[in-house]
Amino acid sequence: MRITGLGHAGMFIETAGGTILCDPWVKPAFFGSWFPFPDNRALDWEKYGKADFLYVSHRHRDHFDPWLLETYVPKDIEVLLPDYPTDDLETDLRKLGYENITYAPAGEVMERGPLRLMVTPLRAPSDGPIGDSSLSIDDGTASILNQNDSHPLDLEKLLSFGTPEAYFTQFSGAIWWPMVYDLEDQAKRNFAHLKREAQHKRAMFYIDKVDAPHVFPMAGPPMFLREELFRYNGLGQQNDSIFTDQVQFIARMKEEAPERTGHVFIPGTVVDLNHGELTVTQTLYADAEIDAMFADKWGYFAQQAATRQQEIADDEASRPDVLPPDEMLAALKEWWEPLLRRGRIFRDGVGGPVRYTIGDLDMVVDFPKAKLREYAGEETGYWFTIPADLVSTNIRDHEIDWSNSIFLSMQFQAGRVGKFNEFIYTFMKCLSRDRIEYVENWYAEQSDVSEDVQLGDWVLQRRCPHLRADLSKTGKIEDGVLTCSLHDWKWDLASGKCLTTQGHSIRAHRVEDALAHGATAPAAV
Repeated sequence: MRITGLGHAGMFIETAGGTILCDPWVKPAFFGSWFPFPDNRALDWEKYGKADFLYVSHRHRDHFDPWLLETYVPKDIEVLLPDYPTDDLETDLRKLGYENITYAPAGEVMERGPLRLMVTPLRAPSDGPIGDSSLSIDDGTASILNQNDSHPLDLEKLLSFGTPEAYFTQFSGAIWWPMVYDLEDQAKRNFAHLKREAQHKRAMFYIDKVDAPHVFPMAGPPMFLREELFRYNGLGQQNDSIFTDQVQFIARMKEEAPERTGHVFIPGTVVDLNHGELTVTQTLYADAEIDAMFADKWGYFAQQAATRQQEIADDEASRPDVLPPDEMLAALKEWWEPLLRRGRIFRDGVGGPVRYTIGDLDMVVDFPKAKLREYAGEETGYWFTIPADLVSTNIRDHEIDWSNSIFLSMQFQAGRVGKFNEFIYTFMKCLSRDRIEYVENWYAEQSDVSEDVQLGDWVLQRRCPHLRADLSKTGKIEDGVLTCSLHDWKWDLASGKCLTTQGHSIRAHRVEDALAHGATAPAAV
């Protein structure tokens, strides 16, 4: 088996049963904010486009590049479609003309001659754009796991395919926190450090569980070449950003898990696997070039920025004229209010008004009342400032997922009083009837907390209140604080209160308290 890196999460996999093109991305994404790092335009895209199979893990535009697909990938290619709860990715692909679609059954092995494939989808509200997936491959000569951005909860199901020899996984940031937030400089630096640590711990958790001897960090970091975002490359010019690079991650992994071998995986990296033998070569960049781009990243970013401003200008030129404030408010009311009326759990979860300043429009989304109106000077716990041309574009395109457009662009500002509220951001990527109803039902199903488990001196509900991970496997307790290692959410067990966000309390009590009342504690794990 041969795996060629195409940049970010992109790869071209040559197997005994055919070739697979995964997540190819070239054009800048999220309103011209994200560029692949390093530059991947010089790859032989004509060759890679003529694969036997196309696999797009999810809808995020750093994985799904319509321009590249239309330019290089024939319409008769067999598309491996993850089994998602809504058909948004399928709709996107069919709009581009792809009809030869194989619906990959969730977590079931498909066979193409000697080639065995398994697509494992995720379906929670926080999984990418309501959906993410991984791809397991075995052709008799080698076995790999392409996990990209996905954070699967059911590891037993994922690993039932077998232990991979090579593991490709996300390791760096793909979020806007804390860079866009209205925070003091030192607070931003502190929160950025905490975010990087949480990302690293999550990546190491999966590396330990997957137990592959060879690890290829990928799916990040991007380059930011817009002038106003340039400072957020890498760890940030003021150490207030979250984008660890491949070399930094591999060096730390070597210290913490010396039994694993980490490999730089960038455009042109070729990995050959044959019955346990592995070789890695670089074909697009010379070793000296690779060393230089990581040793002097800021110089590389500056060089790229100087030559790629036309791509940013082209993106800006594609946007429509800005809607007048009254027309924008009317359009958003017509679109959002019916969804808010269907979103009872969203409305209760937000619990108050959220302010949006969009160019000359100053409006409030009153979640409890399911209304949009002009801002009336009231106190709000959450607020956004968003450029009006971005919102006008999303209205024109009826973009149902604003995390997959505005928020990941980082071309906005946000603020809050108190804790993160996931319901706000989840609503902003559920701007269709199908999505709002799916996520409402998903949240309702999370109320089943009947089963308990014992961790140390505590008895608590087995399922994490966030995304129902099995806390007997992902939970750790220190000084009465429970941490779920998948997303680093925390709870004070004495009170049951979530320390990470509003709501999401947990049921817990000490073992001796249960025994004192004659109860039998669950078996310790």
